[in-house]
Amino acid sequence: MSDQTRRIDIDVPVLSRVEGEGALEVHAAGGRITDLKLRIFEPPRMFERFLEGRGYHEVADAVARICGICPVAYQMSAVQALESIFGVEPGDWVRAMRRVFYCGEWIQSHALHIHLLALPDFFGYDSALAMAADYPGEVRRGMRLQALGNELMALFGARAVHPVGARVGGFHHAPKAADVADLRGRLEAAIPEAEALARWAAGFDLPDNGQEFPCLALRNGADYPMNRGRIAASTGLDVPVAEFADHVTEEQVPHSTAFHARLDGEPYLVGPLARLNINADVLPAATRALLADTGPALPSTNPFHSLLARALEIHAALVEAVRLLGDYRVPERPYAEVAPRAGTGYGATEAPRGVLWHRYETDDAGRVTAARIVPPTAQNQARMEEDLRLSLEARGLDAPDDELRFLGERVIRNYDPCISCATHFLDLTVHRR
Repeated sequence: MSDQTRRIDIDVPVLSRVEGEGALEVHAAGGRITDLKLRIFEPPRMFERFLEGRGYHEVADAVARICGICPVAYQMSAVQALESIFGVEPGDWVRAMRRVFYCGEWIQSHALHIHLLALPDFFGYDSALAMAADYPGEVRRGMRLQALGNELMALFGARAVHPVGARVGGFHHAPKAADVADLRGRLEAAIPEAEALARWAAGFDLPDNGQEFPCLALRNGADYPMNRGRIAASTGLDVPVAEFADHVTEEQVPHSTAFHARLDGEPYLVGPLARLNINADVLPAATRALLADTGPALPSTNPFHSLLARALEIHAALVEAVRLLGDYRVPERPYAEVAPRAGTGYGATEAPRGVLWHRYETDDAGRVTAARIVPPTAQNQARMEEDLRLSLEARGLDAPDDELRFLGERVIRNYDPCISCATHFLDLTVHRR
């Protein structure tokens, strides 16, 4: 082994399908990684501070601006937490339509990630546009599914990006029955397309990448979790949402502006594969049958099965939305009245990328005096670094730098659209001794 240190800098060209900036630095000796840092340069958002002093009625619209891909998740976790403080019982209609609202976000987010962010990596293309030249039908199908998800979000939120229809207690307005019937018909017609996507994804030659890691997701035992459930983990953890912070700790690391979260001291996974590993038994019957045909065997220890899990969740979301909208009626009032009061409340829902936990304190007038938000991005950070370490070592650190860089990007993008965006400009530095 040479004592000479070799440093190689590799820049990935700027691509239109991603945004943000990140870097991966690897120190290796004797064919093993001695240090690995996934640098995330997202600037501090300060949203928790922005919320302090705001009235409860402003929170849903404010937190929707945190993410352009999963604004519904931020809204639903926030209103759930505030309603727990005020003792609001939103009623069956609101609960059902919130689940439909959430189905729209899963469909659009998963379709976006599969077709525009992840698949080009698996097939060796620089972009979805390049991939579309060889797979035009598949890419068009993905865009149709994404568009349907956007329409479903706009049906209840008035618009798909940063929707404004949600409020504490329910929705500002209820959609017209004719609009619901029209969209429901097109959602039902798209179910075979989602099935075809899942069967196609099941045939991909995914890397054999078995790893051991805990999974964490909501679970309620009755339906596939979106906006209700207890905090459950593959470790046996099963606690109320209010006890999430007793087991999940966040820490700052010098090389990243994103927190690293640990579950009882260990890196862990949230997101589609974690949900599937913990909740496959409560998938809609049609999706459960599709899972039986396509796999993977559960619980899966291969993080690359997240792509297939996303495809299966698109199918599940379509089936659920069609079912729930089949009984649609315009209510007398699409929200429950709210009487603000002082207190502390907690909310947790399943964003497309995993559990999103909120905690709020309010004063007597319902003004926010303290807020804490733990997004899935932070929860997956430590797991991503561990996955990178295991995946690069399994490939062999004597591989060409281009190959290691490509593998590193593929591992990162596999987790989360936001992280994919943040790391698309990947500057990989490998120090070998």
